[in-house]
Amino acid sequence: MMSDADRNKAADILLAAEKERKQAVQLSKTWPGITLEDAYAISTVVANRKIAAGKKLIGHKVGLTSKAMQRSSQINEPDFGYLFDDMMIADGASIPHENYCLPRVEVELAFVLGKPLRGPGVGLTDVLRATEYVVPAIEIVDARLQDPRKIFDTVSDNGAGAGIVVGGRPVGPLEVDLRWVGGIMYRNAEIEETGVAAGVLGHPALGVAWLANKLGAHGVALEAGHLVLAGSFTRVVFARKGDTLHADFGTLGGIAVQFV
Repeated sequence: MMSDADRNKAADILLAAEKERKQAVQLSKTWPGITLEDAYAISTVVANRKIAAGKKLIGHKVGLTSKAMQRSSQINEPDFGYLFDDMMIADGASIPHENYCLPRVEVELAFVLGKPLRGPGVGLTDVLRATEYVVPAIEIVDARLQDPRKIFDTVSDNGAGAGIVVGGRPVGPLEVDLRWVGGIMYRNAEIEETGVAAGVLGHPALGVAWLANKLGAHGVALEAGHLVLAGSFTRVVFARKGDTLHADFGTLGGIAVQFV
């Protein structure tokens, strides 16, 4: 377990790495005794500092929703991070590659809540009732800590969250069977990854339910109007300078960004 002083030092390291776009040494190397509780506390310190600096919290992200990813990370549940207004990127935008340490992209669905969700006890139907609409999304992830990272490093680093692109066709939560929404990630017109949303805990809404229950245990609710990235259903694709990344969601449309 880390002291409050060490947690604040860790937050300093992460914020400096993000500002300088230069990866720092893993927190798990600097503090070998770091725990998952420490990691979430550090990510919360970083989030609170960003809010104090004027950034607006617009939602949360869920990660490690597949059993394979959980096993590789030596964890038995997903993880979560925070989303801020300055992370939103327009569909079709050109993004300076130098804004990131090592950018990668993932295919996801974003749930926009029309009603608040507060755990415990939130289930699939509760999420569907509370959701105003679901929209295709690309998450940009950018680890501020060096490889090889442990789960403590990833959680401390806000799940490597760095950007969100939404677009395509928003749909009501019961308008389509969300389990079978497919995503194809292209890099420069070549297919890199494919998957279906059922890869997120069997149904992407279950990622939102898990998050509502996880936060509810600490007295925190998911707010109406907030966006929740429910978890990736493809592996990450590295974004190189000059790459155009395009995600095709079939009948839900497509979204793209270019790294310049």
